[in-house]
Amino acid sequence: MIENADASLLRAAFQAAPEGILLVDPQHRIVLFNRACERLFGWPARDALGEDIATLIPDWPLRPSEASAPALARREDGTALTIALSTAIVAVGNAAFVVATARELDETELLRAEREGAASNFQRLVEGVSDYAIYMLDVEGRVASWNRGAQRIKQYTAAEILGRHFRTFYPPEACADLEPERNLALARDRGRFETTGWRLRKEGTRFWAHDVIEPLRDAGGTLIGYAKVTSDITEQRRAEQVIREADARIATLIETVVDGVILTDRQGVIKTFNLACHRLFGYAAEDVIGRHISMLMPAANAELVQSFFRSSRASGDDDRLGSVREMTGLCRDGRTFPMDLSIGETVQEGESVFVAVIHDLTERKHTEEQLVQAQKMEIVGRLSGGIAHDFNNLLTVIVGNAEFLSDQLKARQDLRSLARDIGDAGQRGAELTQRLLAFSRRQTLKPVEIDCNELLESMHKLLRRTMREDIAIDTELDVGLRAAYADRTQLESAILNLALNAQDAMVGGGRLSITTANVLLDASYQLVNKDVRPGNYVLVAVTDNGSGMPKDVLDRVFEPFYTTKEVGKGSGLGLSMVYGFVKQSNGHVSIYSEPGLGTTVRLYLPAAGNGRIQPAQTSDAVEHLASRGEVLLIVEDDPFVRSYAVMCLRSLGYTVIAAIDGAEALQILDGETHIDILFTDVVMPGGISGWELAETAMARRKDLRVLLTSGYALDTIAGRSHGRADLPILTKPYRKAELAQRLRDVMEAPPSGTDC
Repeated sequence: MIENADASLLRAAFQAAPEGILLVDPQHRIVLFNRACERLFGWPARDALGEDIATLIPDWPLRPSEASAPALARREDGTALTIALSTAIVAVGNAAFVVATARELDETELLRAEREGAASNFQRLVEGVSDYAIYMLDVEGRVASWNRGAQRIKQYTAAEILGRHFRTFYPPEACADLEPERNLALARDRGRFETTGWRLRKEGTRFWAHDVIEPLRDAGGTLIGYAKVTSDITEQRRAEQVIREADARIATLIETVVDGVILTDRQGVIKTFNLACHRLFGYAAEDVIGRHISMLMPAANAELVQSFFRSSRASGDDDRLGSVREMTGLCRDGRTFPMDLSIGETVQEGESVFVAVIHDLTERKHTEEQLVQAQKMEIVGRLSGGIAHDFNNLLTVIVGNAEFLSDQLKARQDLRSLARDIGDAGQRGAELTQRLLAFSRRQTLKPVEIDCNELLESMHKLLRRTMREDIAIDTELDVGLRAAYADRTQLESAILNLALNAQDAMVGGGRLSITTANVLLDASYQLVNKDVRPGNYVLVAVTDNGSGMPKDVLDRVFEPFYTTKEVGKGSGLGLSMVYGFVKQSNGHVSIYSEPGLGTTVRLYLPAAGNGRIQPAQTSDAVEHLASRGEVLLIVEDDPFVRSYAVMCLRSLGYTVIAAIDGAEALQILDGETHIDILFTDVVMPGGISGWELAETAMARRKDLRVLLTSGYALDTIAGRSHGRADLPILTKPYRKAELAQRLRDVMEAPPSGTDC
């Protein structure tokens, strides 16, 4: 009875307990479930008994057998609640049962549990991070906590570093500069400070670190310490440095290559436009970036390039990719030039881009034209030489027999006269064949040292008797002229031929000017005239102020039998003979002419005893003539002469702006760009001559200096001008030293626009 009374008492206490009490068997089934549990979980005891405990407490299988901690529970209606759950193991017979007490947590307990749980979880998280050094500093900067990542990166254990100042991690130079203290102050003042720099490991080695420092404050805002996160980004920095250096090398390569390089996207929109492209097309990079590459070509070529980008986007492949095509480029000023265009594809930042490489073919085309012309002249010369040789044999028979008949026909004066006419005609034929031999360079030359000044003085009477009375003859001879090495007779014949051609060009009279000078044709001049051998030469120039010649005539003047004269008034062999003689003498011929202005033919004969190739004047020799920071505007329509002049001027230190004609030059002068010197050709297309340009420019800019240049004789140019005759003129071709000297003279003289 007593035993039953105790059991009844226990059951009453079990049911009356204010907290839920339940017993769970080894199979996780509920075997006891008091009234407090019914109220807590919303389950009647009859329904709960025998249920799996996980139905009420889902994470039961994961919890330790003996524990006390908050748990998530589920009521019968499905709603959730947080309970304080305590469990313990009790033995019933040979089986291990779990007895649990449960009660619902109030709001205060929930908040405290959440904070404790969050702190515990955060602590475990921080301790488990190995990729970052995460640690706390006190207000003085001493280390107050230390995680696994800090130990891995900085190599200190917690016992070794706790309590030490964090300046331990900074290199000596940073400590001397008070960088650690400054970083803490910046974090305190800004609320957060982020930086990168070198830091030290325990053994003294350095690593590149990314540091973040945040101040910690209590609820009242008082500073209580700092949180610090450090990551080792040495490898990242090294990789970025490699990429930056590679990008810099590529950018430098793109900007320094002589060919144009353009990067576009898959639609052909320009992304990169290098310096060589600026020189080729005349556009600045900002003018074309964002526009389609087809803008740099005439309409026909532009459509071809646009079709390439359309087909590449559609098919992802095109047989034009990587191939080289000859196309035409379109400059900003409307000029065109031949070019090779090759397009390749690459990937940049995951996107396909196209790389277009443009090679200027202008010089190659010019060289090819010169080669074709030289080959044509060589072929014609060989043909002419062969004809002349055979024709001379025939003429020998004709002239000889005519002389024999003349001797035999003394009694028949009428027949003897006919024989003499035959002989005279044969002699004229012999002279023509001699000219053919001169052109073909197969005549026999007898080169000697010649004083060209003395030769011209001796020819003056002959020229005066030969030329019409309405033609004045002037000579300007260099008193220090070197001796030339050539055939004297052939040189006399060449000068006479040039004088007769000049006479024919001056129908209503005019002026014939003959000048001599010592010149050095250097490697720079050879860039424009491929057939010239650099060295010292004696120049003989013959100039007239006659009708002049258009370009299509100039291109053929040295061809044998080519003439613009009426039938019967010229053989077309005069200039070709001059050309052949000078070339056979290892010299050079140049001709300048313009309709209405006249013609200048220059003969460059090797200097005697000093005709070997001479080095170009050294930079030291012209160093005192170099630019002193001046800006120069050059106006020249010939692309090869312009290219040569720009190269010389830049090597002298001038800042060079180039224009192709007077109209473009005036546009530049109307702008705000400061210009010290105007260096302009006299004869240019477009309706504005160099004289007119100079007059207009000096009127607009009073402090402007002007230097003119021309391939014509100075007196002829001055005589035809309507502008100021006191402007300095540099005669073409000019050497770098001559150009430097004249420019320095111009800069040291008063401005061209002043009256002195």
